[in-house]
Amino acid sequence: MQKVSEIRVRYAETDAMGIVYHANYLVWMEIARTELFRLLGLPYTQFESEGLALAVVDAALRYKAPAKYDDLLELHAEVTEVSSRKVVFSYKVLRGDVLLCEGETVHLFVNQDGRAVSAGGFPIWQNVKRIFDL
Repeated sequence: MQKVSEIRVRYAETDAMGIVYHANYLVWMEIARTELFRLLGLPYTQFESEGLALAVVDAALRYKAPAKYDDLLELHAEVTEVSSRKVVFSYKVLRGDVLLCEGETVHLFVNQDGRAVSAGGFPIWQNVKRIFDL
C-alpha cells in the first residue's frame, strides 16, 4: 500500500456531530488513486487524451474510526488487479497509526461515449503493461 497524499480535514467536510461526513472518503480515495497513477507515470490526462476513461462501477468502504476537523490524514492506494477491461484499487485512510477507513473501487475502461472497451487497442496500454508486468 503506497502513501500517495496527505490532506487536512476542512470544517466543511464535517457534519453536525463534528466528524467527517462519510461520502468525503470517496472523494479522498479519488485523490489517492489519481495521485497513485500520476506517480506511476500514468496520469489520467493521458488516458483522456487518447479517448479513454476509467468509470467507477463499484465502491465499498469500511469505516473503522472517525476523522474530525483539522486532522492530518494519510491517503494510501494500491492497484490490486488490472486487465485491459478493468482496474481494481484498494485504499486506506489513516490518522497517524490509526486506520480510519479502508475501501475498494472497481473501474471499467470506457470510451468517450461511456461504453466499456478494451484498453488493449489504445497506445497507453503499452505503458500499463510495462508498469504492471502484464
